[in-house]
Amino acid sequence: MKAADVMTTRVITVLPDTRVHEVARVLFANRVSAVPVVDRENRVLGMLSEGDIARRARSGPDGGGAWWSRAGGAGPAEPTAADIMTRELVRIGEDTPLEEAAALIERHGVKRLPVERGGRLVGIVSRANVAHGLAAARAGGAEAPGDAAIRATVLEALERAAVSTHLANVVVTGATVYLWGAVETISEHKAFVATAAATPGVKAVSDHLFVLASRLRPGRVED
Repeated sequence: MKAADVMTTRVITVLPDTRVHEVARVLFANRVSAVPVVDRENRVLGMLSEGDIARRARSGPDGGGAWWSRAGGAGPAEPTAADIMTRELVRIGEDTPLEEAAALIERHGVKRLPVERGGRLVGIVSRANVAHGLAAARAGGAEAPGDAAIRATVLEALERAAVSTHLANVVVTGATVYLWGAVETISEHKAFVATAAATPGVKAVSDHLFVLASRLRPGRVED
């Protein structure tokens, strides 16, 4: 299994000149803890996390109060994403084996790896993505030739239906679709399961999604 088989493809990003208060708003609104900072050609310049913002606030002589109090007013003292992002990143390609991605995450003590194609961002592999992929591989056995095509079809169908996937992940092995992560509503959960089940070539759907709105964990379609 490779990075392309588990990566999140609908990645929330910010530009380097995005003010930090706006980055914080993006993190909160999308329920994510970090975002890649990219240029207008979608080349990754760095990564900006909640931790980076918190460290910047603590390191200021006034605890960050001066620039944060001016947030939203575009005051000159407010830093941008480029000012506080982490620039030294570990990057991988779509063909990077999942085991290698897991080793890189462990070795460098990071939570996520940008996935690039031709120097441009195409996805993110997180620690959770790695865990999901390895778990699916253990449960589903050998990969089948059509697994990648099934995953692409499911993700494309969800995108056409305007179903948010940035908090969820689809992993396919042995023609079984494994659904992991979170969705915002019960209707989105139903759309995930129905889309996966209706995709040609799918033998079974193993549902591990939970609904953020209710915090109720739906039952599995098949395990």
